[in-house]
Amino acid sequence: MEQGNLQPQFGIERIYLKDISFQVANAPEVYSDSRRYDVGLNINSASRQVSAEVFEVVLTVVATAKQGETEVFKGVVSEGGSFVIRNVKLDQRDAILGVACPNILLPYAREMLADLSTRAGFSPVMIQPVDFEAVFLQQREQARQQAGQGAPLQ
Repeated sequence: MEQGNLQPQFGIERIYLKDISFQVANAPEVYSDSRRYDVGLNINSASRQVSAEVFEVVLTVVATAKQGETEVFKGVVSEGGSFVIRNVKLDQRDAILGVACPNILLPYAREMLADLSTRAGFSPVMIQPVDFEAVFLQQREQARQQAGQGAPLQ
């Protein structure tokens, strides 16, 4: 085996729209209400191993707009990516799947959600940058504490 084959490798195999949904509650009456609405965002990523070196990561963004307690619209975008990861240690692989891959997928989800909300007759939903590294480290620390493994990670 050549030495070059043992080098860590990471690549994008494919990026795709996995799932999409946009619901406008109470249309067309909702458009005659000029009150401001607030948009809440929920962003989540999940990964799974497809084959020995191929992993799927799905970034799901849920945007819910409300006027008080009344839902105006709800948009769900799930962007998927197929990534090749070779010759990488397990902890490094987990960081790639939890940080690098969602960072790659976020602009696609952002564009799709902004386009959907505009096409539905609303202002574009804007997703601010997400610190996936901080989220990943927090989840890892929580998992470690739940497992009872003592000192916090640095």
